[in-house]
Amino acid sequence: MLPKHAVHNLYDYRKAISSRPFTARGKNVIRCQQCLLAEHLCTCNKRQQLRTELAFMIIMYDDEVLKPSNSGRLIADLVPDTHAFIWSRNEPNRKMLSIINDPQYQPFVIFPAEYAVDGQAVFNKVNASDCIDGKKPLFVILDGSWREAIKMFRKSDYLHHLPLFSFSPETTASYALRKGARDFQLGTAEVAALALSAAGEPQNGAALEAWFALFVESSLKGRSRNVREAGAIEQLTAVYKEAMKKAL
Repeated sequence: MLPKHAVHNLYDYRKAISSRPFTARGKNVIRCQQCLLAEHLCTCNKRQQLRTELAFMIIMYDDEVLKPSNSGRLIADLVPDTHAFIWSRNEPNRKMLSIINDPQYQPFVIFPAEYAVDGQAVFNKVNASDCIDGKKPLFVILDGSWREAIKMFRKSDYLHHLPLFSFSPETTASYALRKGARDFQLGTAEVAALALSAAGEPQNGAALEAWFALFVESSLKGRSRNVREAGAIEQLTAVYKEAMKKAL
């Protein structure tokens, strides 16, 4: 089994400072303390790391890291260079700021273009030519509800001098069509999958998308009293393994 990553460590920290147990739907489920799925559906032994030239930073709203439904951890599952922090309006984490300002990285905040502040650059695609002096793209994702994400962006001045990475309507529309969704809204891991693809790593994006699909089905099965489609997890596991094989 692979060692713990940034989101695992953040979960341990947030749990340690909690004054009371975190409760959510499925609170009586006995869970793996790393993937947060029901123990009998644990996917930790299936986790593999991608070969990627990209890095991610996940900035989480308060107790988001404690939620079993949170998909941000799936990014750290597969992308080795992933950082994770809890958002603070008044005292932004010093280590987080040092990574944003680290000369090895070129940060891009993944957020809709219509929220850009005056003078803030916006990119629909990111490639090596967008990064000065061969810097590594660092995709900053704000992880929370949509209302929380807007609040985090607006109240974080340190993000306003960074360029935005905003997907084109065509990109999200084609993704929605592929997913067959009517009420289309992206999960955090799906946003990261789109970012990988838009940054020239479509096979890595497909692998993360497959990992997310397996996570969703495992989550639903773990908390549902109804019998779900037989063999769905096995099928999605096979799809994930095939996607990883292509990516690696």
